[in-house]
Amino acid sequence: MVSADFYSSKYDDFDVQPLLENDRILLSYTKCFLDEGPCTPDAKDFKKVIPEALETSCGKCTPKQKKLIKQVIRAVIDRHPESWDKLVHKYDEDNKYKDSFNKFLAEKD
Repeated sequence: MVSADFYSSKYDDFDVQPLLENDRILLSYTKCFLDEGPCTPDAKDFKKVIPEALETSCGKCTPKQKKLIKQVIRAVIDRHPESWDKLVHKYDEDNKYKDSFNKFLAEKD
């Protein structure tokens, strides 16, 4: 079964615009991922796959999911670099995945 090779397609059509347009929502997701605030059900689901997605440079993400993830990460990096630094420290303290993940972020959507 092919779908086992990817994360659930349930989030392929996740509306990322509220996160990109509203810092309060973006930061609430970030705080959830950092264990600094409550998690919505969606944020909780995303948080579960962060370690594996980071380790594999989103290897199990569908093309749509890759695009959405890149949009959100770029927004955090651009608008909240201190939060991005905390996320990197939490999920990749030894910078094991930094190069491969930066390549992933640099890929064209």
